[in-house]
Amino acid sequence: MSALRSTQCLLSCLALIAVWGCNNAAPPSTAGSAIGAETESDPKEEKTQAKPPAKQHAKGRENRLARETSPYLLLHAHNPVDWYPWGPEAFEKAKKEKKLIFLSIGYSSCFWCHVMEREVFSDDEIAKFMNKNFVNIKVDREERPDLDDIYMTGLHIYLQLSGSNQGGGWPLSIFLTPEGKPIAGGTYFPPEDKQGMPGFPSVMNRIQSLWTKERESVVKTADTITDHLRRTMKPRLSLTPVDVDRKLVKTAAGELLDSFDAVYGGVDFSERSPNRPKFPVPAKLALLQYQVRVGDEDAKKVITLTLDKIAAGGIRDHLAGGFHRYSTDRAWMVPHFEKMLYDNAQLLDVYTEAYRQTKNPVYREVVEELAAYVFNEMTGDEGAFFSAQDAETDAIEGKFYVWEPEEIEKILGADVELFQSVFGFKEQQYFEHGFIVHLPKPIAVIAKEKGVSAAELSRQLKPLKQKVLSQRKKRKTPLLDDKILTSWNGLMIRGLANAGSVLEHPEYITAAEKAAAFILENMRDDKGRLLRTFRAETAKLNAYLDDYAFLTEGVLALHQATGKDQWLSTAKKLTDDQIKLFWDETGDGFFYTSHHHEELLARTKNAYDSVLPSGNSVSVRNLLRLAERTGDAEYRKRAESILKLFAPAMKTNPRSMINMALATAEFLDSEAKPQQPDPDDGGASANIPSETSTVVTAGGTANGTSTTKKKTVELVAAKVYLSSDKLTPANRTRLAVVLNVKPGWHINQNPSHPDYLIPTSVKIKAKLGTKLTNVRYPQGHDFKVQGIEDELKVYEDAVRIYGELEVPASAVSKKETLDIEVRYQACSDKQCMRPKTIKLRGEIQVVAEGEKIRSINSKQFEKLSAKPKASSTK
Repeated sequence: MSALRSTQCLLSCLALIAVWGCNNAAPPSTAGSAIGAETESDPKEEKTQAKPPAKQHAKGRENRLARETSPYLLLHAHNPVDWYPWGPEAFEKAKKEKKLIFLSIGYSSCFWCHVMEREVFSDDEIAKFMNKNFVNIKVDREERPDLDDIYMTGLHIYLQLSGSNQGGGWPLSIFLTPEGKPIAGGTYFPPEDKQGMPGFPSVMNRIQSLWTKERESVVKTADTITDHLRRTMKPRLSLTPVDVDRKLVKTAAGELLDSFDAVYGGVDFSERSPNRPKFPVPAKLALLQYQVRVGDEDAKKVITLTLDKIAAGGIRDHLAGGFHRYSTDRAWMVPHFEKMLYDNAQLLDVYTEAYRQTKNPVYREVVEELAAYVFNEMTGDEGAFFSAQDAETDAIEGKFYVWEPEEIEKILGADVELFQSVFGFKEQQYFEHGFIVHLPKPIAVIAKEKGVSAAELSRQLKPLKQKVLSQRKKRKTPLLDDKILTSWNGLMIRGLANAGSVLEHPEYITAAEKAAAFILENMRDDKGRLLRTFRAETAKLNAYLDDYAFLTEGVLALHQATGKDQWLSTAKKLTDDQIKLFWDETGDGFFYTSHHHEELLARTKNAYDSVLPSGNSVSVRNLLRLAERTGDAEYRKRAESILKLFAPAMKTNPRSMINMALATAEFLDSEAKPQQPDPDDGGASANIPSETSTVVTAGGTANGTSTTKKKTVELVAAKVYLSSDKLTPANRTRLAVVLNVKPGWHINQNPSHPDYLIPTSVKIKAKLGTKLTNVRYPQGHDFKVQGIEDELKVYEDAVRIYGELEVPASAVSKKETLDIEVRYQACSDKQCMRPKTIKLRGEIQVVAEGEKIRSINSKQFEKLSAKPKASSTK
């Protein structure tokens, strides 16, 4: 008991020093952050207040961080602090010299990380004390999320054990034993004592004094914190099984609805703290969108108001596109100005789905502007996507993005009145450094007041926005973190693939394919395993679960968007590797780190979402799609085992595992949907049908072939009709693909609904370069499958898909060979067959403009003249 009392006494003393100073005053703010810190889930409202001025320091000699590739670490490469990157060299030195370790974890777009770098780590006297008494390690949390997770958990435990009610944040500042065990810590510390809070020199002096005089107690304290840390991060066993059922989904969705801000939108809102900052939390919005698909009217109200308010607020960049990280106020008005790839990737997907559900042109505009922002500012020459843009310039947060009315007047002249009235310059100034461009009223409302259409008002505003944006580009730009992270790129690949399909922007899909190809070709080790990060022609660091899961999700979205088998094969290979490298053979589920990763204080395996969905929840969704598309039931079994593993935690903490709730819903949907038979199950495979296919031209027919073996029963037959007997570059020839589906069977609408189904699609490959354009898929009809809440959208009986052939001038006087592929999955109310591809081939002459061309197959295009409602292509 004496050892425990000694530890508790030491913890209490350390807490008083490391958090707010040795006095009896209540703590003013987050751990060590009365001045400021980037918090995990409750960023300080003082983001809109004046920031401390930056001290100016001469650029010193290089330290070890100069050899790193992380932009965040390179910002500290000329500090007088003798920084080490995380690695054996630092720990060997600490053990040899019996010194404590000071670990500082941050990221490039963290404002208070920059403040501490300027005010503390650039100070020669402070650095001298650090170098003499500590081994100092600097870590980029985006490169090493495993270390950030472990030591942030350690900080929380330290604060809890010491009786503090403080929280964590960044920069994470924590002291460790030479073995890496946490002792005490905080977040931001100023260079000197102020406002009743100790400066960093005072903290270091006290920690060093305790290490010198009470080393045994310090070690016991570290052991106590580490024991708690390991227990906390170890998956908890539940003695009471929890069913994987709809209750888990409805409970999670219900908690989101209960936390809705009915005035300004958003979830996780509390009337007791109405002015807390707001995060968009895309994973939570995605679950609400699922609820909308199954007919939840309350979810529809929540998602609509939330997306409308976010799109109108200052959190959205109305000039360049994209979104800032979060809002410091309830109304989405004043953002924390950093722009993160992962936020924009997830919001791209959310607004794409919102447009698919509603066809609201505002959502389409949001998606198109966001994609343009990514292509213009966040894409490397080889196609991969950068990580983040900073919030500050010249040590002033938001300076790059805000305006004075006089600046706008100078830029726009006579047009200033329209711009300022639309974008909030007639409203109160909410931010100390200038006006934030936002929409106090919806464009449609303003247009009505001005007596014009919303489309016309948007047209008038477009050149004005461009002029203001052009002027903004002349300003000093915020720091760009141009490292390429596998997981974040996977999120953007998914978002662009989905947006390209729904909005019919094939260039989005092409960009997503280019990014995926870059990662697969450049971010692997010599054994073919994925790596975490790439910059300066260097790929390094073991990939984490998120890297495999998010990239696989992106590749599966590419497969759905393109129908290319290569992406399905890639997704299967990535998942098989993930299972080999991360699967817990004794307890199910995926570890966060791979089996060949370095040994740390703890090895985590959880399903809690952060600003990112958990790797285990994304993996469940991937496994279900692979089971659906490959027919391999083993993938589904693993998905089910993960859900069973985390079901007790979902029941206890539903709002912390929202993406797992969405994965649960999709699992239950797929469970109710008829499953395709195992191809090796003799009786079932005997009735797999064949396909017949014909290309109909003026000269007769040319039979096609299927990629599947011929059987006796036909489920789908295909014919392709052309509208003319010859092709010419002067005019586009119309094409009609007619599918006849056997009674009792159906194929999926394009775009598919729900989106995890395989859409029916038509592709063309042509010897001379002819392209298929303006593909129009018909609107499917509702099809209810028992046990699935969301109705399917399907085609039955005769299906007509139209398109146009665009012929290059170089093909004139030659014979074009058309290879047409029709991909689909046939299902009944009892079973689903494997996805199949019908391949058709035909030849047709290409002639010059003016040569005689005869119209044919006119009856096949009569319905096209009526212009039936069509769905978007995939």
